Amino acid sequence: MPQTPAQTPPPAQTTPPAQTSPAPQPAAAAKPAPPRIPPPKVPPEFDALPIWKLTPAQLVAMVKDPSSTVFQKAIACKKLAFVGGKDAVQPMAALLSHPQLSCYARFGLEPNPDSSVDDALRAALPKLSGNLKIGVVTTIGVRRDAKALDALTKLMDDSDPQLAGAAAASIGMIGGMKASQALQAALGRSNPAVFPVVARATLLCAESLIPNNKARALDLYTQLSAETMPKPVRLAALRVLNAAGPAPAYDKKWPAPTGEAAAKDKSGFLGR
Repeated sequence: MPQTPAQTPPPAQTTPPAQTSPAPQPAAAAKPAPPRIPPPKVPPEFDALPIWKLTPAQLVAMVKDPSSTVFQKAIACKKLAFVGGKDAVQPMAALLSHPQLSCYARFGLEPNPDSSVDDALRAALPKLSGNLKIGVVTTIGVRRDAKALDALTKLMDDSDPQLAGAAAASIGMIGGMKASQALQAALGRSNPAVFPVVARATLLCAESLIPNNKARALDLYTQLSAETMPKPVRLAALRVLNAAGPAPAYDKKWPAPTGEAAAKDKSGFLGR
């Protein structure tokens, strides 16, 4: 019989030597946390919290007290913006000429609902100059005091372009028919540094006229759509005109648009 070739037995299974994990190392000692540095203590003379807790009458007394520090009066004015009444107006108005406290006085006066604030701001206007005057002009605009329009209109022709621009911006914020007349006239005479501000103010004023005098507002937008206007103002005016629909008959008190604006109006380019 043929012999079956001998089968080679499989190699014996050998168990790999067990891998021994390294001996645990002793845990490194945790580094002690650095000592906490205590927060700095606010010097008592610059601690606003006690002032913030005063009553309105105490705050007014602090503003009026000649021995109060600039810091104390500044914080008192800030709190009086929320709690001040008529009795706080004159003490804060007296600070409008202060080089450091004028801005805090305006901050306290601006939201005060009493009409005496507007009287105080108008009275202070001719007594101030530079940035202090510009600040009061801006506050008058934010409060939309229409009684100040005559004074602001004169200031649009001031030799200081920053003051003239601030006056124009405030007139735009006040809005209304009289403001639109002042701004429209200023568009024709403003110097180049002030002209863009006057144009933007006229744009804002036109927006204020939309609810009650749409025809007059569209009159202004038409003028502001001219090529001579700053590009952002011109594009904003064109956008309003394109959405306004057919043009109404122009009020005879106001001149009809001329030049390029008139040509576009007749051609229907504006979609009006």
